Amino acid sequence: MFVGRETELESFKALWSKKGASLVACRGRRHIGKSTFVAEFARRSGAAFVDIDGLPPRPGMTNENQLANFAVKLAARTGAPAGTPAGWFDAFLRLDATIDDRRKTVVLLDEISWMGKYDPDFPGYLKSAWDTALKKHPRLVLVVCGSVSAWIKKNILDNTGFAGRFSRDLVLEELPPRLCTAFWGAAAQRVAPREIVDVLSVTGGVPRYLEEIDPSRPAAENLRDLFFRPDGTLFRDFRPIFNDVFGENAGVKRELLRALSAGPRTCSELADALGVERGGSISENLSVLELSGFVSKDSGLNPRTGRPSRQDRYRIRDNYTRFYLRFVEPHEEAIRKGQFAFASPEGLPGWDSVLGLQFENLVLNHALSLAPLLHLRGVPILSAAPFRLPGTKSEAGGRIDLLLQTRRSACVVEIKRRREIGEEVEAEVARKVARLPVAPGASVRTALVYDGHLAPVVRGNGYFDAIVSSRDLLGLEGPTD
Repeated sequence: MFVGRETELESFKALWSKKGASLVACRGRRHIGKSTFVAEFARRSGAAFVDIDGLPPRPGMTNENQLANFAVKLAARTGAPAGTPAGWFDAFLRLDATIDDRRKTVVLLDEISWMGKYDPDFPGYLKSAWDTALKKHPRLVLVVCGSVSAWIKKNILDNTGFAGRFSRDLVLEELPPRLCTAFWGAAAQRVAPREIVDVLSVTGGVPRYLEEIDPSRPAAENLRDLFFRPDGTLFRDFRPIFNDVFGENAGVKRELLRALSAGPRTCSELADALGVERGGSISENLSVLELSGFVSKDSGLNPRTGRPSRQDRYRIRDNYTRFYLRFVEPHEEAIRKGQFAFASPEGLPGWDSVLGLQFENLVLNHALSLAPLLHLRGVPILSAAPFRLPGTKSEAGGRIDLLLQTRRSACVVEIKRRREIGEEVEAEVARKVARLPVAPGASVRTALVYDGHLAPVVRGNGYFDAIVSSRDLLGLEGPTD
């Protein structure tokens, strides 16, 4: 099932207007749909499609294994000889010999970090093959793709040998909520928005995960079967993701994410929580997690000065990872024994609290798409991030869920998932607005993004300049509550 990505496809489609070959990169987390996207691009272009993926790392894996796999895959796709190439330059020249200049051709080198992991000269061979042979095909688009974005960026994109050679560097993000409803089909208009929102809050807009949803069944049953049974797809997927993407360094990154599952933290706070020295190691691992789509660095601007905040705070961006670490991992042993097989996860202690935080994270991940719903269409957004309110001698610091800043205004966005939401939310936001430091002459606006039943009096009071329901967020028709 292919959903969305129309803007990205149009960008790639423009490559055919060039007079020569194109070298492009496609990056993103596992299961985000990178390979499917490239295949769809080839299909819509009417192009020949040659896809070759690297073998997942394992103990004893060698460069020769990867070369042999490359040859076998190339032979299966094109009829080229299947014998193991002498090296990577030979392998790429063998690929070059299969390209027919009479038609468009898309070549996908998938999981390229696995492919090149065992030969430190792999990037150089690819660069030489591109310069001497592959770029001479006028109707070729060569895509290097993978989940280990940090490896691709370090070894290829930031490699001086490839300077000026890439026509595109696409980072494929999760689908926005309004497009995810396609996985519910016609049922999206019949089920309560909360059911869809709860699923998205724990899976994010990851196509592979959403394909596992059965729209005819309640959200709680889907989540139970996916997360809380020993054979559940999303129960089993967590560790392989880390092992495949991060290899021998997976353990360190898991510990960082576990520390972040308790809430956003600065680099120094993470070092203290893990009992390690503050310095390059923490920063380097956070950078890798950020490039891989697991972590977000919420910097934002100081609304009074317009300058970057003094301290960057990191949060788990990936909703699946956040939910797994916060709510599934503590019950792993019981789940393996089948103790949760017949229970509804809604009965677990803390379920509503965790789902509320997951919903907030979902909204934060798509903060910029809120702009039109908040009457900010066509206005440049200078900053979109949570904001920590300064404390005073008499009052502790607080937190604004999301602060959207333009040149002349700051929009305080409150994010709520509750069964019943009443006038108390107005007082809560008013206290935050009163403590928000803003530049002289700047306007402060208020907005509420919610899932649940909103008391009619809240709309009637007119305190909020914009109110966005979960139904609005999903782009569904019908009543707001």
